[in-house]
Amino acid sequence: MTDTTASPDPAPDAKPVRIFLVVVDDSPELKVALRYACLRARKSGGKVALLYVIEPGEMQHWGAVETLMREEQRNEAEQKLQKLAREVNQLTGALPALYVREGNRRDEVLALIDEEPSISILVLAAGTDPEGPGPLITYYTGRGLTRLRIPLTIVPGGLKIEDLDPIT
Repeated sequence: MTDTTASPDPAPDAKPVRIFLVVVDDSPELKVALRYACLRARKSGGKVALLYVIEPGEMQHWGAVETLMREEQRNEAEQKLQKLAREVNQLTGALPALYVREGNRRDEVLALIDEEPSISILVLAAGTDPEGPGPLITYYTGRGLTRLRIPLTIVPGGLKIEDLDPIT
């Protein structure tokens, strides 16, 4: 489990900065959650944090293959985060904090929130599929709600990017 972060510690007398955490995945709704978090951060003087979780593979008994797959997943995660970091920088004028973790996505989100007291809001976009809003939203609005120590913002995944500016 490795963290990569790009945020310095604030001065002791500085006003706390709101940090909007976005979980990075391959869903189309990611763009909506990311843009919403960036606009809210920019308008409130906050920052954005991006978390990419590499979930465990099913080939745990094939040591060499698993190591190679893990390295490829790590490279993919870092490339995706760097690309998104450029977008965040363009929208907010600041670099985001970047985190890469290995494990169960919902557990790693909670662990990061517990370890980083500066994270103040979790931003997720709801899926638009008939199956439901997505596994993280389903968990955090159900059994996992009591485990969150910060507010959860759910952005409708079907919102158009241009509709976000007026509501942030």
